[in-house]
Amino acid sequence: MISRRRFLELGGVATGAAVTSRLLGAAGSSEKGVDSALPPSIARLQSRKSEAQPITREERAERQERARRLMADNSLDAILIMEGTTLRYFAGMRWWGGERLFAFVLPARGKAFYVCPAFEEGRAREQIAHAPDGDQPDVRVWQEDESPYALVAQGLKDRSIGMGQLGIEETVRFVFSDGIAKAASQAGITSATPVTSGCRMIKSAHEIALMRLASQITLTVYEAVYKALHEGMTQQDVETLIEKAYERMGFPGEASVMVGEYTASPHGSATPQVLREGTIIMIDDGCTVEGYQSDITRTFVLEKASDKMKQVFDVVHRAQAAALATARPGVECGAIDAAARKVITDAGYGPDYKYFAHRLGHGLGMDGHEWPYLVRGNATRLEANVTTSNEPGIYIRGEFGIRLEDDMHVTENRAELFTPQSPSLEEPFG
Repeated sequence: MISRRRFLELGGVATGAAVTSRLLGAAGSSEKGVDSALPPSIARLQSRKSEAQPITREERAERQERARRLMADNSLDAILIMEGTTLRYFAGMRWWGGERLFAFVLPARGKAFYVCPAFEEGRAREQIAHAPDGDQPDVRVWQEDESPYALVAQGLKDRSIGMGQLGIEETVRFVFSDGIAKAASQAGITSATPVTSGCRMIKSAHEIALMRLASQITLTVYEAVYKALHEGMTQQDVETLIEKAYERMGFPGEASVMVGEYTASPHGSATPQVLREGTIIMIDDGCTVEGYQSDITRTFVLEKASDKMKQVFDVVHRAQAAALATARPGVECGAIDAAARKVITDAGYGPDYKYFAHRLGHGLGMDGHEWPYLVRGNATRLEANVTTSNEPGIYIRGEFGIRLEDDMHVTENRAELFTPQSPSLEEPFG
């Protein structure tokens, strides 16, 4: 899992092996040797893999039925999905197709069909077995010198919707949607987002359980790593320890680490950084549990924080609490941002985006960033079982930044955080 923040650091990958070697010592490459070389707080971590149950084919069938209901509500006759998260969500498929069209078409009525490169048919059928119709799928294949778009158009005609409304999933590249529009010229081409986001935004109890577990694991990892930190460590040292801690717990994960003045840049910097006592340190990102994400930020200092640091932390803490208190079903997404931003602005860190430089939060689920977005002007109303981040921050250029981020679940009449708020800079885990 490569995050948007970690991308900044890819230039330092060549040093990663040396860092790992330095942290783990000369104990050898065996699992026993690696474990014994880890700091005690990390070596004590235990796998929680057995607690995560995968999404079932029956659950995907329920998702497809919900999508069909939303198609009817939005006057769509079918939706078309290609590779990516939404394909995994509805069909359980992990597909990479590059420049060749592989498509899953789900009609509002009737059987779904797939359009697939002929030489990929075996791989496709192997993965389609995870889909609700995996026992007897309708797979239509095209050779390298044939048009896949004609097969999409024919499939729509076979379902008697050749002149209907086809919703295209938002991540489908223009070259594909353009080819489909030309081949299925009598169909209306529009966005599938009301259906796809409408399904993915509202989480099932199973999805929420996976996300709650992911958040708990991330906070456990952060605390174990925090206990192993000392002055003189580099950001790469810390990131390596975080990856090792996630391995101990049985799930893939990572984090970006910012130190000192670089914490004033919300997504960090590629500049090498070293931990010092009394300097702000920020850890951000999360892990993946059966396809579901966590995204948590903790900001702290080693030893003593300055009075100004404590004052800013208090403002951010109160802003996060205000957003949590405001979030509930029926409230506009923009109002959640406004509640946190008012606390920050009233404390003198305004106006607008001057110090709180980004939106309050983003939807969270199978993607680290997905619908809905808690940002000014977004009139979308929250519903029960929506999950988002809650991450206010204050960033003072040339000095430091403080962000507190926990993952938030909208319940039937309020909202909750999956993890406790951080209590202070000097005792970030209580």
